[in-house]
Amino acid sequence: MYDYVKALHLIFVITWFAGLFYIPRLFIYHIEASQKTSPEKEILTEQLQLMAKRLWHIITWPSAILATLFGVWLLILMPGWLQQPWMHVKLGFVVLLMVYHLKNHQIFKQLQRNEVKYTSNFMRIWNEGATLILFAIVFLVILKNAFNWIFGVVGIVVLGILLVLGIKLYKRIRKRNPNA
Repeated sequence: MYDYVKALHLIFVITWFAGLFYIPRLFIYHIEASQKTSPEKEILTEQLQLMAKRLWHIITWPSAILATLFGVWLLILMPGWLQQPWMHVKLGFVVLLMVYHLKNHQIFKQLQRNEVKYTSNFMRIWNEGATLILFAIVFLVILKNAFNWIFGVVGIVVLGILLVLGIKLYKRIRKRNPNA
C-alpha cells in the first residue's frame, strides 16, 4: 500500500508544481495584455482569464488537495517520520508552499476581476518562488539527515540570486528585442 500512496503523492506534487510554475506566467501575460490597446487588450484578457481559470480549478487546486491528502496518508503509514528533524523542516516548506499557493489564488481572483496590482517584472520574480521551494523540499527528502544546513541555505540563496540575475538579463534582452 505504501508504494502506491507514495506514487500518487509524487504524481500530484508534480502536477501541483506544474500549475504553480505556469499560473504566474499567465499572470505576467495578463498584466502585459492590460497595457495594450483595444481590441487586442480585451481579446487577450478574456483568453488569458479562461486559461488561468481552467489551469487553476482543473489542475492546480485538485493537485494541491490530492498531494496533501496522500502526504497525510503517508505520515499515517509512517508515523516515525514525524520524529525526524528533516521532516519538520520539510513540513515547514510545505506550509510555505501552501502560503505561496494561497497568495497565487488571491492574485488569480484579482486578475479575474481585471484588477492589476502587480507589475509583470514583480510577477517574473514571484514566479521563482515555487522553484526555490521545490529545490528545498527535494533536497530535504533525498538527503534527509545527511543534509548540511549551511550548505543548503547557501545553495538556496545562491539559486535565488542566480534566478534574479537571470530575470534581469531577460529584461535587458526584452528591452533590446521586444519580440524575445
